[in-house]
Amino acid sequence: MIKIYNGNPGLGVSPELDAMHRDRKRVFVDLLKWDVPVIGDAYEVDQFDTEHAIYIVETRDREHMGSMRLLPTDRPHLLGALFPDLCEGPVPSGTAILEITRGCLSPRLRAAERLRARNRLISAATDYALQRGVSHFTCVADSGWLKQILSLGWDCRALGEQRRIAGVLTGALEISLSERTTDLLQAAGIYSKVTLSPLGPPARLAA
Repeated sequence: MIKIYNGNPGLGVSPELDAMHRDRKRVFVDLLKWDVPVIGDAYEVDQFDTEHAIYIVETRDREHMGSMRLLPTDRPHLLGALFPDLCEGPVPSGTAILEITRGCLSPRLRAAERLRARNRLISAATDYALQRGVSHFTCVADSGWLKQILSLGWDCRALGEQRRIAGVLTGALEISLSERTTDLLQAAGIYSKVTLSPLGPPARLAA
C-alpha cells in the first residue's frame, strides 16, 4: 500500500514513518556514508522533516518498502537552502513546484523488488502532483542518480553544471509535469496506476 503523509509528526507517533527514518539511516548513513543528522543512532532526520513535508511511503505489514519526500519550494528546501550554486540561474520555487528528496528503498529488497518499488513511488508522486496542479519537480542528486532520472522518460533539464560536493559529482534537475507526463513514463515502462490513501490533515509535531 502507498500512503501519503502530510507533515512529520515526530518520532514515536507513526510506526510507518519511524520505519522510513530507520531505513534512511541504513541507506544514507550506513551504506552511503552521508554526513547527515542521526537521532538515537537509529533514525536519519534532517531540518526539512517538518510539518510542511509530504511523504509518499509504500509499506507492507507496516514494514517500510520505499519512500520519497516532497518539499514545498515556497518554504526552505534542500536546493534553495543548501545547494543554490547548482543552479546557473535563480532556484526554481513557488507554490506549483515541489522538490523530490530522500528517495529511499528498503535495503532488504532484492533488485527486481527495488525496481518495482521505485516505479510505484514515481507513479504515485506523479499522480499526486498532477492532481494538485503542480507544474514542476526539482531534485538534487549525484551523477549516478541523475542518469537514472534522465532515463525515466521525464521531460526534464539540468539546472546547471554538476559540481563535486563532499567528493561526489552532484547536480540539480527540473522536471516538467503535464498531461503528457504519465504517457511518457508509461512508454518508458515506469508508470502504473497506483491507489493512494487519502491525504490526511497536517500532522502536529510531537513535543
